[in-house]
Amino acid sequence: MYYVWVALFGVLGALCRYLTGVWIVSPGFPMATLIINIVGCFLLAIVMKYLAELPYISKTIITALGTGFVGSFTTFSTFSVESIQLIEKHWYGTAILYIGASLIGGLLSSRFGFYVSEQWLNRRRNRHAH
Repeated sequence: MYYVWVALFGVLGALCRYLTGVWIVSPGFPMATLIINIVGCFLLAIVMKYLAELPYISKTIITALGTGFVGSFTTFSTFSVESIQLIEKHWYGTAILYIGASLIGGLLSSRFGFYVSEQWLNRRRNRHAH
């Protein structure tokens, strides 16, 4: 059943990635991939920190969400290819901006996801304590 969940969430993640790429068009700068990867960093932090602490969500679903949905939604390979394409076009400033924004944005987004998760978990704990 685990593989069915991973496949199902993988299809949903890939569909969301495709639709985001269609919706965000920015010639000259890979904005869609940047946004997809930054949002994916946030989502994976929420899945791994918040959802993993909820007793009614199985570890199978947590792993399937992280691996299936977020794994197929985000893309390191496209980021890498787009970075090289920018460098090959001699768009060095754009390449540095893209690589830097991806790295810093991804790390900050993950950190924010952990922060939001902690806030939600604290709220849950406080509700159950009263």
